Amino acid sequence: MDFDRSNDRPRRNFTPREPREMVQGDWECSECQTKITELPFEPAPDRPIYCRDCWRNKRDRKFGGR
Repeated sequence: MDFDRSNDRPRRNFTPREPREMVQGDWECSECQTKITELPFEPAPDRPIYCRDCWRNKRDRKFGGR
């Protein structure tokens, strides 16, 4: 990380990421029972899985919303 002397903040060099590999399967949202067929990770059998909307709502409640 280089420093920009004009404001003494680190200058970050962001590089574009490759698209995530998606895991195909047949799951249900633990909160609203919406069918989920694709996830960006392999889910653990002992943990809840949330659809995008429920996950966003849980995150917003936990961190104060947007």
